[in-house]
Amino acid sequence: MSFLDPYHSSISANQIQVSADQGSQFAKQVAGDYNPIHDPDSSRFCVPGDLLFALTLQKYGIHTSMGFQFLELVAGDAILNFPEVEPSDEVSFAVENERAKPVMAVQYQGDAGHQQAQIESVIREYVAFSGRNFPHILLPLIKQHDVMVNPKRPLVIYERMSFELDHLDFDHVELELSGTELEVTGKRGRAILEFVFKHQGAEIGTGSKVLVLSGLRPYEEAVMNQVRDDYLARVNAEQ
Repeated sequence: MSFLDPYHSSISANQIQVSADQGSQFAKQVAGDYNPIHDPDSSRFCVPGDLLFALTLQKYGIHTSMGFQFLELVAGDAILNFPEVEPSDEVSFAVENERAKPVMAVQYQGDAGHQQAQIESVIREYVAFSGRNFPHILLPLIKQHDVMVNPKRPLVIYERMSFELDHLDFDHVELELSGTELEVTGKRGRAILEFVFKHQGAEIGTGSKVLVLSGLRPYEEAVMNQVRDDYLARVNAEQ
């Protein structure tokens, strides 16, 4: 039994389904992510990319080198196929929806670990870090570059993440932000968030996450402060 069991339903050995309620509960209960697109009644609802990441680690284990590219937004109740893969030095595959359309590309290589405590620690640390992206990380970053997203319809899309671990000799890790960068091209931006994994105070790995920001415009502090305050009020009301 996995701590992820409440957040998806198994259709078969290789197929799972995530309802809007399950995706929303994962976002709020595990990731601490209160983005409105993860509200079950939102017309724009999508399954959290972090849940797809977590389900991948649960099925295939954790490897010392892993990469994930998010190709399509996943609607509630979509059936997802996580294929069987043959053991290899380097594995590459796609998770597909019921229409055989790839929604996430996965690559991994290196040593593998399948201990549940280890996998759960990595998942919980990473998705909690991911859930803190706004406002704690992104707001200072966009302010530094004097841009902001559309406050009425903020569009921030999870594009990819990857990590490299020195070894798998741990049962618990901590994750810390190590650097941020924002590449702005017209009204579009790519936010690169770098992080490190630590075990008992020693760094044992590095990783990065890339977000795409659309509809950028000149930064207005009062407007973004209101967006921040509204978001934090929403978090406090739902906790």
